[in-house]
Amino acid sequence: MKTYVIAFLAGVLALGAMADDAVYKPNWESLDTRPTPQWFRDAKFGIFIHWGVYSVPSWGPKGKYAEWYWHDMNNHDGETWKFHAKTYGEDFQYQDFAPKFTAELFNPDEWADVFRRSNAKYVVLTSKHHEGFALWPSAEAWNWNAVDVGPHRDLAGDLIAAVRARGLRMGYYYSIYEWYNPLYTSDVNKFVDQHMLPQLKDLVQRYKPDIVWPDGEWDHPSATWKSEDFLAWLYNDSNAPKDVVVNDRWGKETRNVHGGFATPEYGHIPKGKLTDAGLFEECQGMGRSFGYNRNENANDYRGTGELLTLLIDCVSRGGNLLLDIGPTADGRIPVIMQQRLLEMGKWLDVNGDAIFGTTAWRAQQDGESVRYTTKDGAVYAICLKWPGETLTLNEVKPGANVGVSMLGWDEAVACNVDGGKLVIQVPQLTPDKVLCQYAYVFRLTGVE
Repeated sequence: MKTYVIAFLAGVLALGAMADDAVYKPNWESLDTRPTPQWFRDAKFGIFIHWGVYSVPSWGPKGKYAEWYWHDMNNHDGETWKFHAKTYGEDFQYQDFAPKFTAELFNPDEWADVFRRSNAKYVVLTSKHHEGFALWPSAEAWNWNAVDVGPHRDLAGDLIAAVRARGLRMGYYYSIYEWYNPLYTSDVNKFVDQHMLPQLKDLVQRYKPDIVWPDGEWDHPSATWKSEDFLAWLYNDSNAPKDVVVNDRWGKETRNVHGGFATPEYGHIPKGKLTDAGLFEECQGMGRSFGYNRNENANDYRGTGELLTLLIDCVSRGGNLLLDIGPTADGRIPVIMQQRLLEMGKWLDVNGDAIFGTTAWRAQQDGESVRYTTKDGAVYAICLKWPGETLTLNEVKPGANVGVSMLGWDEAVACNVDGGKLVIQVPQLTPDKVLCQYAYVFRLTGVE
């Protein structure tokens, strides 16, 4: 209960801070006083989308990021260059892929319907990756954006409209640096003043995103990127919602130290004040790559049960999961990715009460197969496999009025106390009565 009260008060304070229209100064001391908006803390599950010119070759060595194709093909001793030379020829330049990024089958309403049915609460699209290609009509990326070349369409604008029409939040990933932009490689200060900041501000003013998710910050400290100036402008003066959310990738020194929430990637969780406070969002692909990788096969993709375990584990620790998909160059979400999202959505239809709006409990897990969350005075025991005839919870201290129910099951669930431990008599369900697969949730009341 103590943990719940603290989390509740933190949420109230966060909401109050949002409503007070506080003015933030362009320094980390001031900016770091801004609480992460409550909607993001409650959302728990978001969808990442890596889509760009790299979606045309859509290839990378197994275990590598396919979206790094341009960077990796410049290593003529590497696998990517060998694939490129064999498939496209040594004279085929990366820029020659841009006209082939056509997105002719892109239907933002169909994408948004998949996202809604997955029960994800927000979406983050790569508005521009390290290649510098913008998915909106960016003046700073003349002839290297999706309106001037390739799709000849405002992909970023079309998608945010469809996503918001279905009640989801949406924001943009934005790469601060660009591998081969001549201005960046020759004069980073001019790049920041004449290219990066005007472009990023244009993205915010046009679309009023709910999330600003930078990346590619590692070459320079935040002072070089003028991140503090940008964030003060974002919070105080921009068109963005007052409850806009930002991550921690603002300079080589800022991850897990400054910004809104930490961004561990494939489980690389650093120690620092943001993760210590439970402010983290794990980002992973369904395979290993973020961008679509034709070199990955079915065995490289995790099953729905594994992805749900990842989500449950993140939420039990108080964090979010940003699960990535990599669309194809012609604008399709690969069917295997759709299937995973829709199956996760079906599980959340039954068990979402144990995920959304919850906080970490005093114990995050019970053995290998049980994770805990809490909300509104109840504790949720999430079993990562079918528990059998009985489930003994070692971390639970049952009170005199302890009660148990099973999400998706309308009938009473019996329990007893044995040696101070709560023992649940698991309903013996036949296959036709089991409403979900992969993980099973018991809602506990009357426990300390």
